[in-house]
Formats: sequence, structure tokens, C-alpha cells
Amino acid sequence: MMKLFGGKKDTPEHPVPEAGPAETPKSGLFSRMKQAVSRTRESLSSRIETVIALTRTVDESTLNDLETVLLSSDLGVQTTTAILEALRDRARRQAIEGGDELRDLLKAQIRAILEAPIANQPSSSPSDGPHVTFLVGVNGAGKTTSAGKLAAWYRAQNRTVLLCAADTFRAAAIEQLEVWASRSGVEMIKTRHGGDPAAVLYDAISSAKAHNIDELIVDTAGRLHTKTGLMDELDKMRRTAAKLIPGAPHEVLLVMDATTGQNGLQQARQFTQSAGATGIVLTKLDGTAKGGIAVAIAQELNLPVRFAGVGEQMGDLLEFSPTDFVDSLLG
Repeated sequence: MMKLFGGKKDTPEHPVPEAGPAETPKSGLFSRMKQAVSRTRESLSSRIETVIALTRTVDESTLNDLETVLLSSDLGVQTTTAILEALRDRARRQAIEGGDELRDLLKAQIRAILEAPIANQPSSSPSDGPHVTFLVGVNGAGKTTSAGKLAAWYRAQNRTVLLCAADTFRAAAIEQLEVWASRSGVEMIKTRHGGDPAAVLYDAISSAKAHNIDELIVDTAGRLHTKTGLMDELDKMRRTAAKLIPGAPHEVLLVMDATTGQNGLQQARQFTQSAGATGIVLTKLDGTAKGGIAVAIAQELNLPVRFAGVGEQMGDLLEFSPTDFVDSLLG
């Protein structure tokens, strides 16, 4: 059953480039986030600046204009309403003095929304065995690619990593993950196409424990919450992980394509309830002018955005920072 793919753990054949994401200085991470959300910033900031430029006293008309701007950036009705209610409440208690103060209050509101799910997340560090992360989501969102990039990110944190090819449903998934394993310089456990995902997961956890691996990243099959068979399969995998390592999986990251916007959010909402997601990997953030979807995710799904995909290269997975994101959008 078990097949081990990849180079030696200590001297990988294809090491991660030295300038990995974790080694980029803080200013570099901010710069990359700013570049990633440039399309959203150009759309959102210019419209907000138009509102602010015409604002000396913030009144209901100003807030109505701001509401239109936020909706256009895919924050969604629920999130936009929550932000505007908070701003109106502030205006009733204490006047908002002009556009600059309005911008600062808006930034604070958005940052608070993004930070709230992070504060609510329980500690998930295992006492024994590897930290197990499932990547779940629909086909095409970028799960397999994200698995490879996440492996490289953890390696840059000086963590040992093992990949598990548990997407045995899609024919090319195993081969694709092999390529990413090779690029990131980590080993991978796989089985044949059509094999039992829970069985290959069992082998992967056993191998990770035997070799004192820090991080086990599990690429699962793309599925919809309506696909009962695939959801049952995921439940079986969760039970298998929990039997071998109490508390596993420690993270279930829902991989979501930022370009799908509100349509993807509705699907993610239903999927999250079924799959028990604990966080989001938001891919293709650099490819949309509606990056406000990150805020809607935090508000409506009550899940933290853990990572953001900002390109196709190995190092193009950034740990998500609410402060950097908000400052990149609004200055």
C-alpha cells in the first residue's frame, strides 16, 4: 500500500529556495501583500478617496456613499451592514470629524472583523505526533498547489514536512502532488489511483510518527457538500486521524478561490458546515479586484483567513496578516 516519494529528509534533492516566504523581512511581506491586492486597492481606495474628498462632516449621505463602495468590493451585504451600523453608532455617540477620521474608523472596523476569528480559534498543537492539516474544498480552487506551497512554507520555518496524497479520486492529483513534493524538497506518501484515502492517510500518519515529522499535510479529493459519498469518505479520514493522534486533524483548511467572490462564499458557507473547516486558504487573491471577499469570509463564516495565494511560484503563499491586508488596501 504505502509508497514513499521524495528525497532524503535531511538533504532533499530539490531544496526550497533560500528566499522562502518565512525568510522575507516584514517590509517585504507587506510589499508583497500590497502588490497582491493592487487591483482591489485601485478600485476600492479610489472610490473611498472620492467619498472622503467630498466629506467635511460625515452624515447619512456620506455613509450611504461608503456603503455603495464597500458592496462593489465584494464585502457582501451582511459585512457591509455590520460595518455601517458600527460607524452610525459611533456617529450618534461622537461626531466623525471629516474624511480622514472616517478612513481610520473604517480600517479599524475591517481589521477587527478579520482578527475576531483568529482570537476565537483554540490551540491545536498536538502533544504527541505530527501536526495534521487537511486541505479541503472544491475542484479547481487550488488544493494540490496549496499543499505544495504550504510544505515549502513550513520548511522555511525549519519544520519537517510530509505530504499525503489522499486525493485518489482525480486521476492527475497524485502526479501533480509528486511534482510539488519534489519542488519543495519533501517526501510524500501515496497509493494507486482509486485507492482508499483513509488507508493512505493511515500509512502517512504512521510514517510521520516513525520519522518524527513535524507537519503532515493531507491533500484531499475535491468535493461538494452535496456529494454524500465523498463527505462520508472525509468523515472516515477524520476518524482515522483521530484514532492515531488524539485531536487530529488539528487544522482543516478550506481552499477557496478569491475570484469566485460571493458565489464562492455561499458554497464555502455550506461546505464549512459539512467539513468542519477551521480556517481558509484564499487563493488567487492577486487575480481579483474584489479582494473584500477576505473580510466577508471572516464576518460570515467566522473563520480566519490563514494563508493567501498571491501567485504561481513556490513562495507565493503568504501567512495572512489582517493588519498588512487592511494597510495594503486603505493605506
